[in-house]
Amino acid sequence: MLLDAPLIHLSALTLLGIAVLAGFYAGRAVRFLRLPSIIGYMAVGVLLGPSVIHLFDESVMAHLSFITQIALGLVAFSIGAELNLASLRRQGAGIMAVIFSESFGAFFVVIAGVYILTRDWPLALIFGAMAPASAPAGTVAVIQEYRAKGPLTKALYAVVAFDDGLAIIIFAFAAAVAKALLIAEATGAASGSILPALWAPAYEIVLSVVLGGSIGFAFCQMVRGLRNSRDVFILLIGCVLVAAGLAIRWHLSLILTNMAVGFVLANLRREASVRRITAPLLDVMPLVFVLFFCLAGAHLQLAALPALGAIGGVYIAGRIIGKLAGARLGAMVGDLGDNVKRYIGLGILSQAGVAIGIALIAAHDFGLLADEYGLEHAAKIGAATLTTVTATSIVFEILGPITAKIALQKAGEIPKSAL
Repeated sequence: MLLDAPLIHLSALTLLGIAVLAGFYAGRAVRFLRLPSIIGYMAVGVLLGPSVIHLFDESVMAHLSFITQIALGLVAFSIGAELNLASLRRQGAGIMAVIFSESFGAFFVVIAGVYILTRDWPLALIFGAMAPASAPAGTVAVIQEYRAKGPLTKALYAVVAFDDGLAIIIFAFAAAVAKALLIAEATGAASGSILPALWAPAYEIVLSVVLGGSIGFAFCQMVRGLRNSRDVFILLIGCVLVAAGLAIRWHLSLILTNMAVGFVLANLRREASVRRITAPLLDVMPLVFVLFFCLAGAHLQLAALPALGAIGGVYIAGRIIGKLAGARLGAMVGDLGDNVKRYIGLGILSQAGVAIGIALIAAHDFGLLADEYGLEHAAKIGAATLTTVTATSIVFEILGPITAKIALQKAGEIPKSAL
């Protein structure tokens, strides 16, 4: 039975404690079904959230949003710390081929599917722009839970690190074209320019990298000579929090900023030193993932699922086909190993935060366009995008971790002791 108000009112700390305890046991329970623990964490979040018993209501989740920001900062730092340039050179240009191929594969396949269904170019462009973004937290959580190591694991770290940045640029381009088409529809003449729309995300990406790189360099200087792992860990957390806080304050990408912090560390310090610095994170990240995915589950609205309809089905199918086919094509062009060619697409299907963020931007921008030009068409595009992406994120956040585990297991990169 779904409820419109909380059964009882509990403090935020009590709710967090309940989420951690329930998430822990739910995670262990789903492991018996050979599923990643994060499926259990998300199930607890859905149960505690507005969709079911309503313990986590909107105001509570707003107060706890800093936990999600910290978790994303730590995940992004962990990804960046895996991106050693020497290692990337050994993988060669193949990784970039995969990133571009899977991103544009999802983009074009979804555009084609939505246009065939609706005959609406602006709508198809915006839905296509939603498809490239992945959810790095889901992939990283599976890799760390199963202690995966190998070529596919390294490739997954690289792909999920960079494809969100590319997704932001793709969205900017697609939104500019869609807006121009809608304005032409309203005025009867072509209007609008793509370049101003591209400037904002390019500016955001460059400044995010500069900010993160600067903090990463400062962190490397601060830990120089420190031997106590606890002292190093305190400085690490401090730098991640500073990077996340400044990125939010200056409207930059939290993920790209913290990824740059880890990237600088990975390339200025020796590999053994990087492992020593990041080792304490392995003990902290399980708790971070419990909290992060419980809160993510609480944000998922089960009531949105019936709204999926045909366009949601086309979006899900198109994104899966585009990601899988594009990733395989890119791995073949880049002449990566057989396991990477076969399985990398399965590891990048998760989608949540960045895509929902882009959908919120689309709903806001197209709402303003509707008000300015009296375009009901634009308002419908914004509403349809937000509703569909929110609903499909439920599907991808369940499917993505499962397929990532399957990929790593089939590639032989999960030790038997971790299964």
